[in-house]
Amino acid sequence: MYLAVVTILLFTVIFVFKFIYSVIYIPWKFEKHFKKQGIRGPGYRPIYGNSEEIKRQISEAELKSVPFNHNVLHRIAPHYYNWSAIYGKTFLFWFGSKPRLALSDPDMIKGIFMNKDVDKVEFDPQSKKLFGQGLVGLRGEQWALHRKIANQAFNMEVVKTWVPDIVTSVIKALKKWEKDNEEKEEFEIDVFKELNDLSAEVISRTAFGSSFEEGKRIFVLQEQHISLTLQAIRSIYLPGFRYLPTKNNMMRRRLEKETRESVRKLIESSSEGRENSKNLLSLLISASEEEHRFGVEEVINECKTFYFAGKETTSSLLTWALLLLALHQEWQDKAREEVFRVCKVNNIPSAENLNDFKIVTMILNETLRLYPPVVALTRGTSKDIKLGDLEIPANTQFYVSVAAVHHDTEVWGKDALEFNPQRFAESRKHLASFLPFALGPRVCVGQNLAMVEAKIILAMIVQNFSFALSPSYVHAPTMRLTLLPHFYYLQKGVYVVK
Repeated sequence: MYLAVVTILLFTVIFVFKFIYSVIYIPWKFEKHFKKQGIRGPGYRPIYGNSEEIKRQISEAELKSVPFNHNVLHRIAPHYYNWSAIYGKTFLFWFGSKPRLALSDPDMIKGIFMNKDVDKVEFDPQSKKLFGQGLVGLRGEQWALHRKIANQAFNMEVVKTWVPDIVTSVIKALKKWEKDNEEKEEFEIDVFKELNDLSAEVISRTAFGSSFEEGKRIFVLQEQHISLTLQAIRSIYLPGFRYLPTKNNMMRRRLEKETRESVRKLIESSSEGRENSKNLLSLLISASEEEHRFGVEEVINECKTFYFAGKETTSSLLTWALLLLALHQEWQDKAREEVFRVCKVNNIPSAENLNDFKIVTMILNETLRLYPPVVALTRGTSKDIKLGDLEIPANTQFYVSVAAVHHDTEVWGKDALEFNPQRFAESRKHLASFLPFALGPRVCVGQNLAMVEAKIILAMIVQNFSFALSPSYVHAPTMRLTLLPHFYYLQKGVYVVK
């Protein structure tokens, strides 16, 4: 009995000591270290850090209406907007007991993404279920192996072979628009919904050799999972919480199980006739069989990742591009004139003429600058590093505000908050001034497909339709997992004139 009491007391003392050390002493040490270098911030709060304040600021920002201009940082990243106004562009805040250095300086950003000791911040067990078990969430040697296979699938020569499939998917979508509104001279469409379905069709055909209908169940399940993942990303994970039988935990388990089963069926149905195919699924399966390194579960993880990422980012980009062209008719006219010239009025885009879409590319880049699909990126350092004049201790995380650097007048000039695709007629001034697809070794592996797909879709839409902003549209860009129009499910996006 005496021994049991002593043991319990000993474990209690150890627990209390570890708690004080990790939750009180270490954060105090980090704050002191950065204050000596002139870096301030909102201040650390035990256990939760500043996470609750961030969620409150996001909720308040989303309740406010905004005019239709592109000065949206205060809405899509309110904590960075508010705290940078007080503490400067580089400041320290806390996600739980983890220090995060927020920044938007291109030189510092370049230093982060090009440093071999800086890597992705690991997903917690709750948020990794949606897409964090694949390439996006992997690190080290495992990431290098998966990246090598993905690079083969998404190199430009392979992507160009998918152009006919992309064109076929776009023709199918545009014919549906026409058929659904054949009695009308002009009509409204829900831009985000239509482009979401089209992007889902394209990623299904190109990366997985299937159709949207075959993969539809996967997309539906992932849509249901998004709100749970967003909740997890914005909250502090308490060890062991995922095992509790809460409503959300039970729903996560159900969605995860059903998604994996749906992907497994897709893999099984795609096994035949893949010998000469170069899509992602075929390469993953081949690696599994030939190199004996990829198990079925790893293949499923990558399929989940690319199903989500391939659809979400491209539909976001195209939604904002159409809305911007609806607002800026002069650029819509310029894009249409270019498409007619390149495609000779009646022809369709091809792999051979993609590089001739200069204006279309400039429009897409300017859209990515003003409305990047991902408004911030997080990274972490495993070792002490130097970043400019700053001494950064190991285990510091970085919050790279992509939207802030994209909107910075010191980087882009006085017209930084205006839609001006002409700025991309020249090469960018700084490598890290424009990073919609990140930078360095972890630059988005699907970037080639995303841009080729977006060029083709935008070119074919302006080739076949004229469009203007719908009176029902309410400008409310909101960061979910990507940057979306907040009221997309309540409104039409544009008028389309045949």
